[in-house]
Amino acid sequence: MIGAQEIKQLEKEYSNLFEIDANLDRLVRRIELLSYINPLNIEKEKQRFFASKFTSNPNFKYPKLKFDPYKLHRLFFSQRLERIKDERIRQLYQEVIYHYSNMIQCIETIGKNKKFYYNSLRVYGTPTERDVQNARYILHYEDEPTSSDMEKVYTAGEARAYFEEFSHQYSFPLNIKFSTHIAAEAMVSNSSQSLLIRKNIKFSKNQLLTLSNHEIGVHLVTTFNGLLQHLKIFSNGLPKNVETQEGLAVFSEYMGGALTLKRLKELSYRVLAADSLIKGYSFADTFDLIHGQYKLNRDEAFGITLRAHRGGGFTKDRLYLSGLRKIYKRYQKEESLDILLSGKVALEDEEMIRYLRTLGLAQPISHKSISFQQKLNTNPTLDFILNNLK
Repeated sequence: MIGAQEIKQLEKEYSNLFEIDANLDRLVRRIELLSYINPLNIEKEKQRFFASKFTSNPNFKYPKLKFDPYKLHRLFFSQRLERIKDERIRQLYQEVIYHYSNMIQCIETIGKNKKFYYNSLRVYGTPTERDVQNARYILHYEDEPTSSDMEKVYTAGEARAYFEEFSHQYSFPLNIKFSTHIAAEAMVSNSSQSLLIRKNIKFSKNQLLTLSNHEIGVHLVTTFNGLLQHLKIFSNGLPKNVETQEGLAVFSEYMGGALTLKRLKELSYRVLAADSLIKGYSFADTFDLIHGQYKLNRDEAFGITLRAHRGGGFTKDRLYLSGLRKIYKRYQKEESLDILLSGKVALEDEEMIRYLRTLGLAQPISHKSISFQQKLNTNPTLDFILNNLK
């Protein structure tokens, strides 16, 4: 940790960089994609879809934009990056601006079908053949017997108490909010540093452990580590950070003893659902693939299909499995993962972060993911699968 005097010296030496970084921070606060991508009428459309015997594609409604996309694009591209003298840092900020611009294009085309889908592809890509093979490989395993830990008996209020208890292991504050407009059971809002819990659903004991390790043990850890960095881009997110961040989060489930074959299969279904988009599948087609062919129960199949088709075709979910594979391979080589917890960063940023550290512009992490030291997985099937992913 460097002192206030050294920070002042840095700000003086890199005044143009800090000014541009602060400008981007003010602008990017308006564009949290996940606050726009989740439909407002999920339950109503779910009932209508089921009533139609899975044939009538849902008609989702989305939140209204709270910013002018064109004006925001213009403000991003008006930053005078030539004032950043260090070429490597200037190049990084150029890539950051392109990344944020792509996010704006995603948000402004939500609900516009193919337009949104093509923008989503630019940000998140589509599953590779290897991703699809890995997903099918996992799905060929027989389901394991269900234990009492998988029974959904805990209310949202009880989930809150569980998360609060879990967070005592960490030194950052836990701000919890309830929501009815999220597709996941729980998720972190980076902009408000909050954990959102979906209201009116029940949770299993395993789910609570999974979400704690995933959301608190990684997503909030990287949120608060990012906020402690001198440059705001660590907190707002570097390009292509999602695969690494979700890979770390699922790896945390594994190390915390929460990961199950059922959960690995869920991530595999997500890959197949994302892959179905490039094949031109409608919502009903993807649902039929997951529910009709793979026999996943209708509620879970609907959830996976919804996550892939929301907005017009959202491919983010394909990254969880490939991210886990990459992080697990790092773990096998006994390489430290600490630098990847510096903020919302990607594996590809490691060298850049080391460079920024030599200049004093990035610092070591303050919060670690506790599960990474625990190694609580006791399921040999999971080890075998993870060791054999291509």
